[in-house]
Amino acid sequence: MTLSRRACLLGLLAVALSAGSALAAPTRYPLTIENCGRTLTFDKAPERTVSIGQSTTEILYLLGLADKVAGTALWVGPVLSGYEEANARVKRLADNDPSFESVLAERPDLVTTQFEWQVGPQGVVATPEQFAELGIPVYTSPADCKGKDNAGGGDGTRTARFTMDLVYEEIEDLARIFDVADRGAELVADLKARETAAKARIAGLKPGTSAVFWFSSAELDIDPYVAGQSGAPGAIMSLLGVRNVIDSQEEWPTVGWETIARANPTVIVAGKMDRRRFPADDIAVKLAFLKSDPVASLMPAVRQGRIVEMDAQAMNPTIRTVEGIEVLADALLKAGLAQ
Repeated sequence: MTLSRRACLLGLLAVALSAGSALAAPTRYPLTIENCGRTLTFDKAPERTVSIGQSTTEILYLLGLADKVAGTALWVGPVLSGYEEANARVKRLADNDPSFESVLAERPDLVTTQFEWQVGPQGVVATPEQFAELGIPVYTSPADCKGKDNAGGGDGTRTARFTMDLVYEEIEDLARIFDVADRGAELVADLKARETAAKARIAGLKPGTSAVFWFSSAELDIDPYVAGQSGAPGAIMSLLGVRNVIDSQEEWPTVGWETIARANPTVIVAGKMDRRRFPADDIAVKLAFLKSDPVASLMPAVRQGRIVEMDAQAMNPTIRTVEGIEVLADALLKAGLAQ
């Protein structure tokens, strides 16, 4: 980071912190909050939390609450840099779906869930009501319930576009629940300053710059899962002034490479992750496909090396989405597409 860029970011952060700190007040218990259609009441700050979902777990770490996390599950990739030791001390119940029994075995006084398909009306782990019967409240990430219909199960359908405000709401809610509102205000201010700085870096973006975000593919010889308009990649592109060549309002529609090639995106953003549910989860497999497939290999973005590798967590509606904004902004600068 150059001195001028660092000075700009620090200046933005200082302004944001001064604005946010006045709003941060100690929590007064009992605390009642509304979350995803449920009313949650806390008589005191939780002592033992099971966090199902990497993003929510990382938010708790960033708020300085690692010692309050008794167990975690559902991980896509490595923990945030700098939190490796803290994460190693927290019990990993499962890389994917933990069992209801394994969650209860940690004696939690709070369960947080990133997705309702884990803990929700049709949750594969349990329903909030099952935990409520045992006196355990369930906090769900607003990004997975606000402006989203999960009634059909699976990934659900967004009825309104995702914005980072939903992540900031989660940070502020958790900060209030654990009586660390000042830390929550500082974290939100920092993330907002990073958003603003990334956007400012590419204020001179070339008109017509476009992109496609490729998350994965169930099989390499069928249509890939790419980002529609309503999810986190749509928010990233909208903030930076990049056109999404996929018009669908679905979060992750499947679209053929012939259609993508005809749309001719300026850059291709490929997700990298530790998950290996599908062969194309592997970034090396993605890159090899793009260079060898008869259709994809002819795309100007491939031939001219405009392929951006991005952590898959940033391509989901998570705290890492700000990192995705920065990664794409820096890639556009490096490719000579912005000044």
